[in-house]
Amino acid sequence: MDLIIPSVKDRVHADEWQLRCDLAACYRLVALYGWSDLVFTHISAKLPHSVAGEVHQFLINPYGLMFDEITASSLVKVDMQCNKLDDNPFPVNPAGFVIHSAIHEAREDAGCVLHTHSRAGVAVSAQQHGVLPISQQSTFVLASLAYHAYEGVAIRDEEKTRLQADLGHANYLMLRNHGLLTVGKTIADAFLSMYTFENSCRIQVDALAGNVTANGLTNVDPHILNGVAHAMKVQTDSLGGQFVWPALLRKLEREHSDYAN
Repeated sequence: MDLIIPSVKDRVHADEWQLRCDLAACYRLVALYGWSDLVFTHISAKLPHSVAGEVHQFLINPYGLMFDEITASSLVKVDMQCNKLDDNPFPVNPAGFVIHSAIHEAREDAGCVLHTHSRAGVAVSAQQHGVLPISQQSTFVLASLAYHAYEGVAIRDEEKTRLQADLGHANYLMLRNHGLLTVGKTIADAFLSMYTFENSCRIQVDALAGNVTANGLTNVDPHILNGVAHAMKVQTDSLGGQFVWPALLRKLEREHSDYAN
């Protein structure tokens, strides 16, 4: 049975609608690239000041919908405590928002927080050495990577301060025995970072297959890591995720154009 979700385009600020379209696109792309875990992870985006003023408000997925079902109009507007701020008929998952609220609270620059439980990401999160410097992709991750120890399902507010301290100013966070998380100023930035993070983990899992140990791999020269930030700016023409975002949206328009409904 197809979901029938009335459009909210004419009921929200134009800036909010644009954010809704970008966030819905992000959910669809996560599903398209195979990083989703049924309904059990979240991507949150902070509403701009033009919409929310100085109050922190966010968009998040309606709990229970698959990522490839999410549309701009189905996204739910919530406050920092994950209380619903609109008349959206779908439920939200306050427990699932614990990690997101912790990061949004500590990082004013966090326009988007993207969290996954992908197979490769969880596999590397369980490896004691974490991300290894064995690929070009990994060098971008290692330039801004932090780790957070597993404390069980992340549903307790008391974990927030430890998570915030572990993340610090990093944009990549490996949640041990749990998954991956990226922080971006924009949705496009968070997505591109996750694409890089996920591929780093997939490459590492493949490289370690066949009874190969970490000692048997060729590491990137540590000095190269120092120039990674500049290299990324050159590669994306200083646009970050926005460099590839239009092409990703064109891909969705060809395959899943209903995301912007």
